[in-house]
Formats: sequence, C-alpha cells, structure tokens
Amino acid sequence: MDIWFHINWQEMFIPSISIAELIIRASIVYLALFSVLRLLPSRQLGTLGIADLLVVVLFAEAAQNAMASNYTSITEGAILVGTVIFWSYFLNWLGYKVPYFQRFLNPPPLLLVKNGRIIDRHMKRELITEQELMSQLRQQGVESLKDVKRVFMEADGSISVIRQKSQTNSMPKQDEQKVSGNF
Repeated sequence: MDIWFHINWQEMFIPSISIAELIIRASIVYLALFSVLRLLPSRQLGTLGIADLLVVVLFAEAAQNAMASNYTSITEGAILVGTVIFWSYFLNWLGYKVPYFQRFLNPPPLLLVKNGRIIDRHMKRELITEQELMSQLRQQGVESLKDVKRVFMEADGSISVIRQKSQTNSMPKQDEQKVSGNF
C-alpha cells in the first residue's frame, strides 16, 4: 500500500546527469539530424518541412524519456525540449538575418521541366521518375508536358507548375473579341 502513495520527489525533479551534458547531447542530436535530413532528396519528406519533422520527432523522444521515468527526470525532459526549441528558433532567426544561411535552410526551387522538356539530371538528383512527375502534373490538371513552361520542386517537396500561355490569353481583350467574332 505504501508504494501507491510514495513519491520520490528527488528522482522526479533532480536531473541524474549534468545539465550541460543534456544541452550538449540535445544540440548534437538536433544538429546532426537536421544536417542529415537537409541532405536527403526533398521528395523523401513530402510536404512536411525538415525543421517541423525534426522538432516533432525530438519533442516526442525527449518527452517520452521524461514521462517514462526510465533514467531521466521531468527536469531533464524540459531541458531537452528547451534545447530543441532553442535550436529551432535560432536556425530560423539566423536564416532570417543571414540570407546566405537561408539558402541552406530552405533551398531554392529546383527546375524539373523547362519549356516542355524534362531536365534529367535534376530528376535523378531528387530520385523522381518520369511517371511520378506526370502523376503530379495530372493532379494539377496538366495532361502533357507540351502544356508546361516550367515545373519546379519546391524546398518542401511539393511541385509547382507554370503553364504555357495560350495565344488567346496573351492577346488584348479587343483583339480577342475580333478573333472570336470572325468565327
């Protein structure tokens, strides 16, 4: 009966390892995972941003260890979560203040199709097959590559399409009415 009401307050709130070690461990794990995920092709991540994915995974891990009370205290979990928040905020802040660093955090769009022609080396770099590309284009209402001026893979892995302009869209309204009136 004593086990039901006995609370070890020291184990619950006092860290079992040094705070500096916790911060260093969390920093190394965050930065290592961020770097690895940044090097993966964008298609591997879908539309979830790298930083978002990393924060969710590390939060879950840090919180799980603290809640399970395997070897850590609530304080240790809070320190780990705080370190992850710090690095996430700091990297976003650094990207905002230093444009060059922003290119590392969010790479520029990658051109996959130009004037209806596939750029093979970019497709290979991102591990995208022509069938996968065409599937994405069909989902956006594009039937043929000849209808496409440019296709980009965005930093988050999504595909954006710029269609060819038709002759009727590029003519002024007055000329368009004259052409349609002749038929």
